[in-house]
Amino acid sequence: MQHFTPADLAVLAVELVPAVVLGLAGERVAQAAALWPRRLRIGLPVLCAVPYVLIAVWHHVFSLSWLALYAILPVALAWLLAQAAAADPGQRGNWRDAIILLVLGLPVDLRWFERAWPPGLAGLGKLLLVDAGLYGFIVIRQLRGMGFDFHFRWTDWKTGLRELVFFAPLVVGLSLALGFIHPHANLPRPSMILTFIYIFVFIAVPEELYFRAWVQNLLEARLTSLMGGRTDAGPAATPDAGLGTGSVAASRTAQRLALVITSILFGLSHFNKRSAHFNWRYVVLATLAGIFYGRAWREKRRVPASAITHASVDAIWTLWF
Repeated sequence: MQHFTPADLAVLAVELVPAVVLGLAGERVAQAAALWPRRLRIGLPVLCAVPYVLIAVWHHVFSLSWLALYAILPVALAWLLAQAAAADPGQRGNWRDAIILLVLGLPVDLRWFERAWPPGLAGLGKLLLVDAGLYGFIVIRQLRGMGFDFHFRWTDWKTGLRELVFFAPLVVGLSLALGFIHPHANLPRPSMILTFIYIFVFIAVPEELYFRAWVQNLLEARLTSLMGGRTDAGPAATPDAGLGTGSVAASRTAQRLALVITSILFGLSHFNKRSAHFNWRYVVLATLAGIFYGRAWREKRRVPASAITHASVDAIWTLWF
């Protein structure tokens, strides 16, 4: 088991603060930040470099090149999202959003920035990118419909566990057929709760934030606009609600297409998991999982709901397969 220093734990706590604050009071923070000078709003993410400096100095791996990256990249993301907000006030999706998502996603998936961190601490670098993305999309872009909200509701558990019940038999059967998993017996024990919490906080929430709150959300908006639907037509929209039949149909088609595309991207992001080569079994299973995670998020547009499904699946996988 890896030993973490006090500095490691302190930096982890510091990096969790923005996510907690924005998850509890994101709208209020965005409203308050709107009153700040523009240069302050855009330049504030330079503080993302501080955790890197603390860790790098403590572990004697400091590099000016990496410092520059962690100081400049978050500010560049904020500036680009400010441009997107100005160019796309209707939030139908903008090419700048796509660039931001690539910049946030590819380094994590391809492990480009892991060399900047001491062994075992690359997760802190990923969390920094999460913080930069959260600040940009909530405070600067003020993206609607994300559902990044830590005020848990009963419906989050109801939706998340329902999708788990739908998905679990399917994925277990397919995984066994593909020879991807091998069951092993583990009796229930209290530590399993801690395992679930760890997976929920450090795996499920970041991935659901990226793929559902950002990718699927923006894809829905863009495809709905291209298909002539209404971006405010939710899953339960009907012509009786004041939307035409064609508008509702286009919106629903866009939502389904966004779900499928996002699930495929989610699956492909797992191509290098558990393997040095293209792991097609993992890609297939993760793509299928993405459908159910996306359904959980889409029902009420709530990251906690899809994160519950996601964390439950991963916990079952870890503990019994």
